[in-house]
Amino acid sequence: MNAKGKVFKYGDNVDTDVIIPARYLNSSDPNELATHCMEDIDKSFVSKVNKGDIIVATKNFGCGSSREHAPIAIKASGVSCVIAETFARIFYRNAINIGLPIMECKEASLAIEAGDEVSVDFDTGIIKDITKGLEFKGQPFPEFMQKIIKAEGLLNYIQSR
Repeated sequence: MNAKGKVFKYGDNVDTDVIIPARYLNSSDPNELATHCMEDIDKSFVSKVNKGDIIVATKNFGCGSSREHAPIAIKASGVSCVIAETFARIFYRNAINIGLPIMECKEASLAIEAGDEVSVDFDTGIIKDITKGLEFKGQPFPEFMQKIIKAEGLLNYIQSR
């Protein structure tokens, strides 16, 4: 399983309130949530993101409230993977539960810049910054997590069994 796309770069402590602002939580429709994704940190995100693009951030991505809406909005916006030095634990679990691939890699989170083209191999954990010709080793997903992501989320995975 792989991802490849252009990078949107953010810093430390990107919380769920800026990923999907609370004023939009009256909807659970993924497509509606996607139209407001990252709105409070990057107003141009929704007009520039393309299917397959990748978010890269530094420490503690997804901190704040435990809303599942945050990874849903990111996935529905077309983002194929989020790479960060670290993730808030509840965001990490919510992302896997809804089938949004995320990968921790400090070196990649620091070196990759906005606009770089990046590819990610989830089986090996290899992250390539194609623009700069750099390669990083992230933590590959365990097999059971890969199955959940391939099934597009935990519920789909359970139903398919």
